Amino acid sequence: MAGEASAEAARKSAQTAEETAPDSALESAPESGAEAEFPVHGDDRAAAFFDLDNTVMQGAAIFHFGRGLYKRKFFETRDLARFAWQQAYFRLAGLEDPEHMQDARDSALSIVKGHRVSELKSIGEEIYDEYMAERIWPGTRALAEAHLDAGQKVWLVTAAPVEIAQVIARRLGLTGALGTVAESIGGVYTGKLVGEPLHGPAKAEAVRALAAAEALDLSRCAAYSDSHNDIPMLSLVGHPYAINPDSKLRKHARELEWRLRDYRTGRKAAKVGIPAAAGVGAVAGGTAAAIALHRRRR
Repeated sequence: MAGEASAEAARKSAQTAEETAPDSALESAPESGAEAEFPVHGDDRAAAFFDLDNTVMQGAAIFHFGRGLYKRKFFETRDLARFAWQQAYFRLAGLEDPEHMQDARDSALSIVKGHRVSELKSIGEEIYDEYMAERIWPGTRALAEAHLDAGQKVWLVTAAPVEIAQVIARRLGLTGALGTVAESIGGVYTGKLVGEPLHGPAKAEAVRALAAAEALDLSRCAAYSDSHNDIPMLSLVGHPYAINPDSKLRKHARELEWRLRDYRTGRKAAKVGIPAAAGVGAVAGGTAAAIALHRRRR
C-alpha cells in the first residue's frame, strides 16, 4: 500500500511539474569532474532511482526539515535537542537506525498534524534554501545529471515526507520523488500515514509500482544508495550503485561486483561511518547555540 501510494503521488507530482513549472525554476547543476559509466543515451525504457539521505544529500532530510520547523516555532527546544541528537547519531554511525528514524517520523507527524499541506510545501521551499541546498553531494548530482542528459527520468526514493522529497527533486531538476505519504483530509494533515514509511522493502515496492506504470524495464534501470537497508531496491535494477556506502552495503556491493562511489571528504573511502570532526562539531555547536539563544529569550 505504501509503495503504490508513493508511486501514484510521484507520478501526479511529476505530471503537474511538467505542465506548470517554468524552465527558470530548475537550478543548474554545478560543474563536477565526476563522470558516469552509464547510462545509455536514448533508452526511454530506462530510468534512475536515487536514495536521498547521505546519497544525494549529506545527512537526513527529515532532520533538516525539523530544524526549519523549529525556527518557525512549530515545536519546543526539547524537540530540537532530540532532532539534533538523531542527526548527530546518523552522521556518527553512518547508517540508518530504525528506532531513531521511527522516532523522527512520529515526531514529524505529530508536529504537522492540523497544518495544511500547502503550508508545509511552501515552508519546504524555504527550508531547502536554508539547510539543504549546500548539503547536496556534487558527485551524486553529476550522476543524476548524466541520466537526465541521456533523456531518462530520474526519481528520488526516500522515507522522507513526499512533499519535502518533491521540493528537493524539483529544485535539483529531477523528474519527481517517491516518499512517505502522510494522510490528509481536505488538504489538512491528520497525523497518520498512508500505509507504512517508505523504507527498506517498501522502497523496492514503490520502484516496482512506478516502473510498471511508466513501462520501464528494470533490468535497464539504475539505482543509487548509501544504505544496506536499500539492498532490496538496488537488487531490482540492472545497474546498482553503492554511493557513500555503509560497511554492510560496501561488503555486499563488493561481493556482487556492484559499482561504488564515495564522495565524502576528509577521509579515505575505506573509513566508512566516521564523519569529519568539523561536521559533527557544527551540528553540536549549532544546536547548543540555538538552545542557549532560546533560553535567553524566555
